Parts: sequence; C-alpha cells; structure tokens
Amino acid sequence: VEQLDRAEKSQQALLKKGDGDAFYPASHLVSFGLETRSVCTADQKVKYDTTTDSARETVWSIPIPMDKAKVLPSSTTGDDTTDGPEHKRHKATTTTTTTASSNNSTSTASTQDTEKEEEEDEAQQTPTISLTTCLDTWAAETTVDDQRWPHLQNAQHPALRRQRLANFPPYLFLQLQRYTLGPDWQPIKLQVNLDVPQSLESGDFIVDLARYKSLGGPQPNEELVPKEEETSSDAAAPSAAPTIDQGAVAQLMDMGFSENACKRALNAVGGSNVEAAMGWVFEHNTDPDFNDPLPEPAAGAASSGGNDTSGVDDAAVNSLVEMLGCFTVDQVRFALKETNGASDRAADWLFSHMDDVDALMIAASENADTRAAAGSTSLPPLEDSTDCSTYKLIGLISHIGKHTGSGHYVTHLLVDGKWIIFNDEKVAESEKPPVEHAYLYLFQRTDVPDNKDLLYKTHY
Repeated sequence: VEQLDRAEKSQQALLKKGDGDAFYPASHLVSFGLETRSVCTADQKVKYDTTTDSARETVWSIPIPMDKAKVLPSSTTGDDTTDGPEHKRHKATTTTTTTASSNNSTSTASTQDTEKEEEEDEAQQTPTISLTTCLDTWAAETTVDDQRWPHLQNAQHPALRRQRLANFPPYLFLQLQRYTLGPDWQPIKLQVNLDVPQSLESGDFIVDLARYKSLGGPQPNEELVPKEEETSSDAAAPSAAPTIDQGAVAQLMDMGFSENACKRALNAVGGSNVEAAMGWVFEHNTDPDFNDPLPEPAAGAASSGGNDTSGVDDAAVNSLVEMLGCFTVDQVRFALKETNGASDRAADWLFSHMDDVDALMIAASENADTRAAAGSTSLPPLEDSTDCSTYKLIGLISHIGKHTGSGHYVTHLLVDGKWIIFNDEKVAESEKPPVEHAYLYLFQRTDVPDNKDLLYKTHY
C-alpha cells in the first residue's frame, strides 16, 4: 500500500479531478484510525488518544489467543480440517508417489498409508478458534503497569487500556498474527484453524464489527486527564532515536508483523537487533499503540531525514572509502548515517547490503520527498459509515507450509461471486478457498458497491 501511495503521489497532478480537489491515494479506501482509552487507576481520570490524522493504519493486526483455541470433534471438523492447503499438497504427493510406485513391495505401500494416516491424525488435532474470539482479545481491556501520569507529578500508577476502531473504511485488511517464537527463539507458524462466520443463505463470509467501533471520544460521565499536563509532558519527551535498519524491518515483516510494529520494536532495542526486537514484539504485541507509527521527530531532528548526510564526519568517510576500497563516497556516507556514525557498524552494514545499497539510498530519498509532500497537503477525511458495520470477505492470502522459512503463498479473490485462486502463473476457480488457514484477509463493507467503476467515481 505504501509503495502504491508513493507511485500515485508522484503522479498526483494527473490523478486529481481538478486543481482545487483533494488528492485521494489508494490507501484512503483502507485507512482507519484507532482510539485508545486509558483510565488512571489512582483517580479514575480518562485519557483518549486517537490516530486519525497523519498516523493512519492500513492493516488491522489481530493476535491469536492459543489458550482459547480448541480441538473440535472429528465429526464437526470433517473435511474442514483435512482439506487445507497443506493437506491437499500432501494428498497430491501421496497419490503421485503411489501411482509411480504401483509395482513396489507391499511394505512400501504400507509405509505410505501409515504416513498418510499420521498426517490426517495431525490435521484432525489442529485446534480451531473463532475470528470473534480473536477480535474480542484485541478489544479486551488490558492493564499497563507503571504508567506515568503527568497530572499526578509523573507518579506511576497502572492504567486500564482498551482500543476501538475510529471509523469503518470501505475495505479492511485484517492480519492474523500466525507467527511466534519457539523454545529455541526461532520463528514458528501457529498451527490453528480460524472459524470465520459464514451466512447460511448466501454462503458469504460475513463479520459484524459494530462492537469494536469507538463511541466517539469522551463520554458525559467521564473526567478527563488535564490536557495542559499532557502537553508539558510531551514537550519534555526525548527526541533522539536510533537509526532503524531497513533490512531488519523486512525480516520482521516476513514473520507477519506490520511495518509500524517492526519499526517500534527495532526502535526500542537499538535499531538493528532482530532477535531482541522479536522478544520486544511478544512482550508488547497487546499494547494499544503496538501498530501505531513512531512519533515524528522534533523539528530540529527532522532535517536529518532522507539522504541528508551533512552531519557525517568526512574523516570517517574518507577512511572507510580507502580501507574498504569497493564502495563510493556517497554509499559510505549513507551507511554512516544509517549507523549513527559508527565506522565498524557502517562497514558491516555495507557488506550486508552490498546488493541493494543503491536501492536503499533511492528509497530513502523518495521517502523524504513523500514526507515533504504529505506535510504540504492535508489528508482527506477518513472514509466511514454510521449505518453499516458488516463486512464481507472478498480476498485472502494463505501460506502453504509449517515454517516461516519455507513454503509458498497463494492468493484467493472473490470475483463475480466465484472464488479464484492465484498461484504464481496459474489462475483457476477454487471450489473451497482455505479461509481457515489464511493469515491476511481482505473485507469489503457490505454497503460498498461491487461495481469498481462506480466505486472509483464515488471516491475519486
């Protein structure tokens, strides 16, 4: 979505209807805000934080509470648990092997039958959890220990927090956190089936999100935390932040976490330590601001964004260029900026990004240009619906494989009432999409027209 936004903003003049019209990027159709309500347990005063302006979300990341997943009786799961993508692949492999080796000994066939039975038993033991349970876990009130409260002279008291959606966008990306750390600190995939509500009449997968929407801010019976105290606290907050390694961000995103969450994790552990960042992720993935963008740096620090390397020591640049011998001055200068001027780390960074350092430099420059353009134009208001809270599933991405380091990704889309599978260059109709196995879902609000031409004319 971010790449599409950058491409559209580069052609902003062509996409506008007129000179005076607001620019609506594609992300506008999937953008939503989050409202966080925090209650101070010391005096019951309430604080509201809403991300509806510059810090908008495009992917709703939902945790999976495995302690609430249950293994359903075999009569209930039936084909649902044995017809997933992993089982289909195993079934096809077994059939091919059996046909090719029809003349083998009886012992070989017996071994294959045993393996198939073990695979089916494993599929039947896969627990199931409902989408509603996952959403309720995300929306549940949590306790944040040792929260500092400026209106109480920065005294530490627990806070009771909960999150709600600030708006219902026309389309909604929902990501299930199917990846976690195993006992050996290696990322693993959670083996769990997701039960998505399905209409008995139409067969569509429908979810109602009415109870997850905010009430619109402070309520009449609530006493709010004084804003003056919050402002003084924000002004005293430190502005310095470590440089975030984009390669580390990519590694964490491959595990299924949002870009904002990955950046927050790396920011908390120094900028580049993936293992430490994973530990932070699993300690803080229930925080209300887990998927929020990092706060913007102070005005004085903003000048260091993009490709501005004016603060880099020229002596360190020349020394590294001469010592390494295979990198340009600009590349070395950029590496030093990425590593806060540390020469040893800059050398490691250059060798680990040898194939893509130029692309990273270009991307940093484009990001700086995008931020400058975004700062000069106001964002359009968030799309919302006060009457419709139901969404229909129209797309999903599933991962075939049991581990994060291997496997294959497949996409299914609902087109003209039929599910279509997109598997690399192969496109075909799908009789039963693996809804229970997906990790990324695309929902469409049920009052949004299916006619894409009409939708474009309405929103652009």
